[in-house]
Order: sequence, then structure tokens, then C-alpha cells
Amino acid sequence: MKDILERLEAKRAAAIDGGGTKRRANQHAKGKLTARERIELLLDEGSFEEFDMFVEHRCADFGMQDNKVPGDGVVTGWGTVNGRVVYVFSKDFTVFGGSLSMAHAEKIVKVQDMALQNGAPCIGIFDAGGARIQEGVDSLAGYAEIFMRNIWASGVIPQISVIMGPCAGGDVYSPAMTDFIFMVRDTSYMYVTGPDVVKTVTNETVTHDELGGARVHAAKSGVVDGAFENDFETLAQMRRLIDFLPLSNKEKPPHWPSFDDPNREDPSLDTLIPDNPNKPYDMKELIEKVADEGDFFEISPDFGKNIVVGFGRLDGSTVGFVANQPMSLAGVLDIDASRKAARFVRFCDAFNIPIVTFVDVPGFLPGLKQEYGGLIKHGAKLLFAYGEATVPKVTVVTRKAYGGAYDVMGSKHLRADINYAWPSAEIAVMGAKGAVEIIFRGEPDKIAERTKEYEDRFANPFVAASRGYLDDVIKPRETRRRIIRALKALKTKEVTRPAKKHDNIPL
Repeated sequence: MKDILERLEAKRAAAIDGGGTKRRANQHAKGKLTARERIELLLDEGSFEEFDMFVEHRCADFGMQDNKVPGDGVVTGWGTVNGRVVYVFSKDFTVFGGSLSMAHAEKIVKVQDMALQNGAPCIGIFDAGGARIQEGVDSLAGYAEIFMRNIWASGVIPQISVIMGPCAGGDVYSPAMTDFIFMVRDTSYMYVTGPDVVKTVTNETVTHDELGGARVHAAKSGVVDGAFENDFETLAQMRRLIDFLPLSNKEKPPHWPSFDDPNREDPSLDTLIPDNPNKPYDMKELIEKVADEGDFFEISPDFGKNIVVGFGRLDGSTVGFVANQPMSLAGVLDIDASRKAARFVRFCDAFNIPIVTFVDVPGFLPGLKQEYGGLIKHGAKLLFAYGEATVPKVTVVTRKAYGGAYDVMGSKHLRADINYAWPSAEIAVMGAKGAVEIIFRGEPDKIAERTKEYEDRFANPFVAASRGYLDDVIKPRETRRRIIRALKALKTKEVTRPAKKHDNIPL
């Protein structure tokens, strides 16, 4: 038995050694952690249970039969984050560049299947060079098996992808189908085709970072939901995010102890809205003053900045916040903001997370670029997402709610449950000046007088309240208390929907 145990330990040591000391040192020299170090940081100390440590590839072409490493370039298993079970796979760049073989794919698929079967999140850590070319179509088949699990798990368990190195070719499509993608600045990149192929096909010369770096995807393409400075910060933030999420769609959002009084009022909110209706203010200030302990995990902060989305807690339970941001483009809805918010609303609805919406929106952004880019369909995504969502929905109009954008942003007409407004709210087809110039275009000398008349009539929340489109007009200082009470009343909400296979959202 002693010999057998020694052999076991030797095999374990070989698997843990991965690509060897030199390659691990190269990984550290690039400012990156190894696959196992990342798992240790992500999970609770000592909680990781590894699967398939001894799996090796089965390729016998191009001399690969003489080049085998236990684990085959990916570390898989399960553990806990603050005591809650999660499944994880972490690609090991020190072994075959983390490239995907059939055996490598089978390890990932096993973890995906177990996560789905047991109703727990699946976190993928990517640091790899794509398909293992020596395996040909087997590696492509492996990718497709992973993709199918991403599809089956969508809306059933949270799926999070963390890009911590190269992620190219087939590797990018699995993250693209997960709920959230995060990157590390300067050490990670993702693209379908690399700089060399781009140069050959289009004659464009670009670097890895210009083509698919964290700054590109976090701010321009919107492919990723956030970028962090290094591996340590990224993994710490992933632990924080997981704490906000239910383990599956069968669970309610997690509840954590809170020391923030649910009846707390904040008098500073009474002066948040500037006297000048054209002057911006920071909507994040409102979110942070309403949320428990001011804790707000923002999603996609650098993309579509004219809308703010993210997770917070109210009386200890997770909620999703959606809010127009007057600090960027006056909070107008455009293509990027509509896409960003629609996806977030749908995630919240899939995982039983109530949606709190703060509205200050002057309308949709006009212009050729927006119309040619399909603003009609993209705006309809957000409208559709709010309308189909059956979770508790509480909306607060803080200032402007004009035109179709009023409808789209969690209005009563899209089955929001409780709709409040501050006294500063203005709910109308458009701003007073524009409306008057249309209605009284034949009386140019009376524009100022008519504008004042229009403002007195419509630049307030009371017309909408008189129609029942608002449930109450509230003091800004009591916003937190009123939302918490509304959500308590909505805990047992049930909605009946028409029978259908699935909807056909305007993608």
C-alpha cells in the first residue's frame, strides 16, 4: 500500500506541477496568476474539490502521444464562495497554452453538467490559445459540446466568464453565451480572429490590445461587463458578484444580514434634483443612498454610460437597479443603453431578482447614426424586456419622463407593480418648449407665455397620478423606505402568461 500511495502522490504532484516551474514563472512575469492560484483566490480557503486531475489527451498525431500532461490544460471542480456552492473550470496556459482538446472539453462539460444538475453557478476562467490544432475536428466537436451546455444552462444557473489571458477563436463563443463576462486590463484579450489574420484579410495593422483588449470590449463593443486592474482585484470582485446572485432560477435572491435601517430616510435626496431642469446630477448618488450600506455592484460601467445597471440590496435582499444617468447624454436612451439595460432586465427576471427603476429620461437619441444602427429594434428590446418581466418591478420617476422613453422605462403600462414619482417629476410627450412650438406654431409671439402655461399644466407628476399611472407622489427622502415596503408587499406576486414555447424578442 505504501508504494501505491507514493505513486498516487507522485501523480498528483505531476498534475499540480502543470507546465513546470519555468512556465509558471513566465506566467507570473506577465503579471498573471496560474490556473490553480486563481481558483484558490476565488473560492473559500480549503473548499476546492478537484475533478479529473489525471485526465490526459488521447491524440496520437504529430508526436502528441509522447507529450502528455495530467489534467490536460484545465483545472476543474467545485468549491464554495462564502459557504455557497459554485462549480469552476480554470484554463492552464502553462500546459499546451491552455488549448482545447477533446479530453480538455470533456472535463469542462462534466463540470457544466454537474452545475446544471445540482443548481449552482458555473464560473469559467479563460487563459488559452484556442483549439488544439493537432486534434483537428475533435477539438471543434469539444467546443460545440461546451456551447450546448451554455445554452441549456442559460436562465437556469448563473454563468460567469472571467477572461484572464488570451481568449481567441472558438474560445470566445462560450463566454459570449454566459450571463456576465469580465476581463483583466493589459493582460487579457478576446477576439474571433487575431491580428495576423486581420492583416492578411483586411490589410489592417492592429495590436492584440487594440483588437480585443479589455478597454475595447468594456467601453466600445460592450462585449464584456467590466474590466479590472489585475487578477487579484478581478477575483475579489467575482466573489462579491456571486454574493448578489441566487444559485439557480429555483431560488429567491440571497439574503444577507444588514445593519442599514429599512426605515432610514435621507434628507439630502430632497436637494438632489437641481433647480435648473437642464442641469445634470449623478444618478449613482441616488442608488448608493437608497441601497443597503451604499453597496452597489455596477455592470458595464464604461459602456452605454447614459444608463446605469447593477446589483444592490434592500433590507438584505438583492435587487437589480436600472437608472437613466443625466451625467451622460442627459440620460437619453440610445442603442448601447437599450441593449445594456435590456439584457440586465432579462437576467434579473430569469433569476427572480426584483427590478428597481429610477427614471430621468428626455427621450430616445435622434440622428442618422442611431436610425441606421437600428435604434427602433434596439429600443424595442428594452421595452420587450420590461414588458415580459414577471418579477416585482418598482419604478420611481425623479425628473423627466418624456415620450416613448417614459413607456419603455418600467412604466405602469408595461406591468410595473408600483410606480412612484418625486414632486420634481415631469411626465409628458416632450419638453414644454418643443411641445409649444408644435402646438402654437402659428403664434410665435406667444411662445414664452404658452411655454409657461404648458409647464404649469404638464411639468409635474399630478396629471399621471390623476390617471392612476402613478401610485403615489413621494418625498425624495423617503424613497428607500417606500421601495422596501413595496417589495415586501410584492413577495408573493404571481403572474399568468399566455402559453408559448418561447418569445421572439427583437434581437
